[in-house]
Amino acid sequence: MELDNNLLAELLFPDVKDSIEDLEKRYPERALPEGARVTRFAPSPTGYLHIGAFYTALVNLLTAKASGGTSYLRIEDTDKKREIDDGVSAIINGFKKLGVEFSEGVTGFGTESGDYGPYTQSKRVGIYHTVAKELVKKGLAYPCFCTAEELSALREQEEKDGALITGYFGKYAKCRNLSFEEIKEKLERNEPYVLRFRSFGDENRRIVFDDMIRGKIEMPENVIDEVLLKSDGIPTYHFAHVCDDHFMRTTHVIRAEEWLSSVPKHIALFKACGFKVPKYAHVSQVMKLDEDDGNKRKISKRKDPEAAVSYFFEAGVPKESITEYLLTLINSNFEDWRRANPKASAFDFPFNLKKMSSSGCLFDLVKLADVSKNVISVMDADTVYSYISEWAKEYAPEFYEIFTKNPERSREIVNIDRENPKPRKDIAKWSEVKDYFSYMFNEYYTPAFELPENISKDDAAAILKKYRDVYDASDGKDEWFNKLKDICEPLGFTPNVKEYKKSPDSFKGHVGDISTVIRLAVTSRRNTPDLCSIMRLLGKEEALRRIDDTIKSL
Repeated sequence: MELDNNLLAELLFPDVKDSIEDLEKRYPERALPEGARVTRFAPSPTGYLHIGAFYTALVNLLTAKASGGTSYLRIEDTDKKREIDDGVSAIINGFKKLGVEFSEGVTGFGTESGDYGPYTQSKRVGIYHTVAKELVKKGLAYPCFCTAEELSALREQEEKDGALITGYFGKYAKCRNLSFEEIKEKLERNEPYVLRFRSFGDENRRIVFDDMIRGKIEMPENVIDEVLLKSDGIPTYHFAHVCDDHFMRTTHVIRAEEWLSSVPKHIALFKACGFKVPKYAHVSQVMKLDEDDGNKRKISKRKDPEAAVSYFFEAGVPKESITEYLLTLINSNFEDWRRANPKASAFDFPFNLKKMSSSGCLFDLVKLADVSKNVISVMDADTVYSYISEWAKEYAPEFYEIFTKNPERSREIVNIDRENPKPRKDIAKWSEVKDYFSYMFNEYYTPAFELPENISKDDAAAILKKYRDVYDASDGKDEWFNKLKDICEPLGFTPNVKEYKKSPDSFKGHVGDISTVIRLAVTSRRNTPDLCSIMRLLGKEEALRRIDDTIKSL
């Protein structure tokens, strides 16, 4: 019996009553302004949120926002063998901690928002089967009953034949031309099968498409009869990708460059289904310099802890810093834009896909730290206090208790030198705060007075004794500094640094040396924010106690 595709479709999908036309009505074109782009980020719940994945997600979000479009989050969970129990939660929580929100899509474990769902592939099986049934009707899909052993034998035969292309195609596609009776008999025997695409590609023809990052690309047509539905009825990535991006009305598919080789398959499937082919942009890998050989390599889940965005959460890198730094990698003109727009949201950046590099960007933790210092330096004290408290509560509970015991005092501590025209840029992550300000908390402060090389013990003791007699905790910065100047000359120092540089042999030192001795006595640090503010917040009793202890040690 000649193969009747309509009859075969009903045999394979008796329960499917919808048509593609029904799906088109259910998921109409989006009501968006002309030129608006619809993008998506579609991770699989197979592990933690990767920094490279977040990089790609940012590109999707920025592309949509810059065009007045929308970007959604889709979970591709068709590979149940690789899926982990908390995979979806890890992705959602990662984005929440990064302060990233998609316009629609999956919002939590089992929760979604938007008119084009479900946004989880395992909940969309009915859609895939509807499209698959239509392909069978058109003669563009067929059941394949080949076993694993038969497929292995076919591959061996291809190798013997010296075939330039390997896979299920042409004369090697054993089930491609089965009759209706043969198919029916196999189904009646409950033989497992997959549904394959009937490719009409020619290995001698090429497709041409414009990648929005890489430009014009030519590749051979797809000739492989790709699997559309696995034996359990679950779609493959390739088939689900085509169905989902069409019915969710995706205009621009922006994804990792590893999928570039799949474009001929996807274009063939889009056309076979009668769907409009979206624009493609393939994002280069996030790279790093290998510590062993100095060569560039892909950031590895196995080798590099910074591959997981959770690494940055634990370290206390602000979410703004992570986004800000990645944007410097995404578009080379971001830093110029930031200088011109210092207070604007990073998501207001006029992103352009065509300005992305087609080579892998280099992820540098040192550069990230520099960017983060800039980001933190312009935050107000309330924001910094809130971020530190939030981080410490989760990752440093002991410090959290100490830091939040007196919120107002802690706010004042982190605000030292913060409101200056040029604020200090000392802190790159919240995990550094404890050590950076340890001298402000008696629970962490360890006295360690190291005598400056140009100051004798007697001179240091004399400086500290003289200063403790004139110290007044109510002094402002100017009064405080003037008192330092006043004690200089009686001790053989000059209040004028320029004078000292002109005639260093005439003095024991200058006012800066006086300040250094006091700073070391009070904080055990050579470099700190404003010393006057530090001593005021420590309180007169504690400040003088530390000075007295230092005098005794000399």
